[in-house]
Amino acid sequence: MEVKARPDTINMQTFKDIQSPFAALRAQLDGISPGMSPLDCTIGAPKHPAPVWVKDKLNESIDTLGSYPAIRGSDELRAAIINWAENRFETLQGHLTDDHCLPLNGSREGLFYACFSAKARRPDINKPVVLLPNPYYQVYSAAALAAGAEPVFLNATEQTNFLPDLSSISPEILSRTIALYLCSPSNPEGAVANQAYLQTAIKLARQHNFMLFSDECYSEIYTQDKPSSALQAALALSNDMTNVCAFNSLSKRSNVPGLRSGIILGDPAFLKDFASFRNVAAPQIPGPIQHASTHLWSDETHVIENRKLYQTKFELAEKILKPHFSFKKPQGGFFLWLNFSKFCGGIDAVTTLWKGCGVKLLPGAYLAQSDHHGINPGVSYARMALVANLDQTQEALERIKSCMG
Repeated sequence: MEVKARPDTINMQTFKDIQSPFAALRAQLDGISPGMSPLDCTIGAPKHPAPVWVKDKLNESIDTLGSYPAIRGSDELRAAIINWAENRFETLQGHLTDDHCLPLNGSREGLFYACFSAKARRPDINKPVVLLPNPYYQVYSAAALAAGAEPVFLNATEQTNFLPDLSSISPEILSRTIALYLCSPSNPEGAVANQAYLQTAIKLARQHNFMLFSDECYSEIYTQDKPSSALQAALALSNDMTNVCAFNSLSKRSNVPGLRSGIILGDPAFLKDFASFRNVAAPQIPGPIQHASTHLWSDETHVIENRKLYQTKFELAEKILKPHFSFKKPQGGFFLWLNFSKFCGGIDAVTTLWKGCGVKLLPGAYLAQSDHHGINPGVSYARMALVANLDQTQEALERIKSCMG
């Protein structure tokens, strides 16, 4: 679980006190034997097959390991990224240049390091704040703490369509904000932010001069309409990308999480400073990975097949679970955000499932913070990652129905 800290008291002890949700789950289930052969549905690590030609692309450029790779990536990689973004998010056509693009050693690296540059651009703020969705991806809070900022959590509940309530932020907090992290489709709820919502966030960022960091790593896995990018919302407002950056990755899109290849697109002024910071503090992408990434960003066939596999599993989940739970198919991502409020909440349900049928889910309470009223927005839920193959997914869903239904 996360700990809160004042920015002027942050030290290494702060990080020692942070417990990952998976460590919390291990402690919860310690000494409890699974009721059946274990099926682990906790970790969001893609398991669908990557394109078979990825190994060949890595081998084609193996000689590049003999030299240091450029921190900004190859010309070919940046061109492939820009071409993908302009084709995928059509209103970006003609608006992206090299100045709007940086390859990353995985989007997680960029999401972490970007917070340092966000703080550096606001030296006038003495006690900086970083706004985070709640539930949230742990790297957001780690970035805030490492940058010497106070993480402020914005509850995302069913009443707010599982997106942070931006209207709840006080003027005093906004005056100290250096960055707002949003995730769409969101992890773990699978909610997609529409253009109006994104524009509200952008207006706040521009009014109070902080950075909007839009985590769009699940943008290529969706069940209905294609999710929009915050960059499209920014252009629609003012024909520029000021105060807005979007992150994406090949991990979920192409099933290559071990490749560690991501991107950041957006505000050219911010990216210029961020590139200078990365030049001395961040890892380069190895040459073979850049070469393989160039081809992955340039191919959509494997992405379409990947999305079909997830859609099949979502349809299966709806068929099996809907009659027994208040089940809602997510708009995107590859998680189910299962409501176990009728079963004493997510933590108890996870123990029951593990003891009863060997299915391991992640309690939603471990992915969220309790607010100042002591309310944790994830306490009723558990997250299920639909990353296994179809047979294993069906088996896990049937066991949940049998055990809880």
